[in-house]
Amino acid sequence: MNWSFVAPVALLAGSNLFMNTAWYLHLKVPGKALWVAVAMSWGIAFFEYCLAVPANRIGSQVYSLGQLKVMQEAFSLLGFVLVAWALFGQKPGWNELVGFCLVGAGAWFIFKGPLG
Repeated sequence: MNWSFVAPVALLAGSNLFMNTAWYLHLKVPGKALWVAVAMSWGIAFFEYCLAVPANRIGSQVYSLGQLKVMQEAFSLLGFVLVAWALFGQKPGWNELVGFCLVGAGAWFIFKGPLG
């Protein structure tokens, strides 16, 4: 197994869980001062960067930048669904599912390579 292909996928998945948590966890404590929410989010986002930077550094050896970006976006959506569901009990509706499927279709075209 070539870890250059696997590691970026795992690292990007983890980084997006951290990032979505950083973006939305502070909404659970609306009474906190805004500066506290920003500091808390930045503290969580630090760990996102600790995963995202190596993911892109390693991944750029075997994936194109477009492939890395679409992977990151797909994991961002998946991470959002997981965080919204786990923290706020918000399940995705049909509109979101269709939208996510369209993003998935876009990812397929990016990884498929040149058409024609």
